[in-house]
Amino acid sequence: MDLALWIVAGLLALIFLVAGANKLFIPYEKLRRAPGAGWVGDFSPRFVKTLGLLEILGAIGLILPAALDIVPVLVPLAAVGVGTIMVGAVAVTVRRKERAHAVLDLVYLSLAVFVAWGRFGPESFV
Repeated sequence: MDLALWIVAGLLALIFLVAGANKLFIPYEKLRRAPGAGWVGDFSPRFVKTLGLLEILGAIGLILPAALDIVPVLVPLAAVGVGTIMVGAVAVTVRRKERAHAVLDLVYLSLAVFVAWGRFGPESFV
């Protein structure tokens, strides 16, 4: 189970690192025109950049605390944070009637819940 949690946390970290970097470093107008990023126009540039930063921090929090054995309780907290972001993403994609994106967001949410449950519970770092 520990290996599965590491794999899922690593996968989520990679996904959120890429997504966050795109939001943070790609100019707002260019990001708004990207395929599948129609939701960006519903939010301010500041919100999108902040979301990107939070996603990068979540990605870091999913791996580094446990890998470096420095406050590893941050891993499940990061998973909760990433899950919270995904709850918002599901709400936005459902409201926009983007079913394919909503399903993908639900998968990411499920993976974050799995990591949070596993690291708070049976495979905690304590």
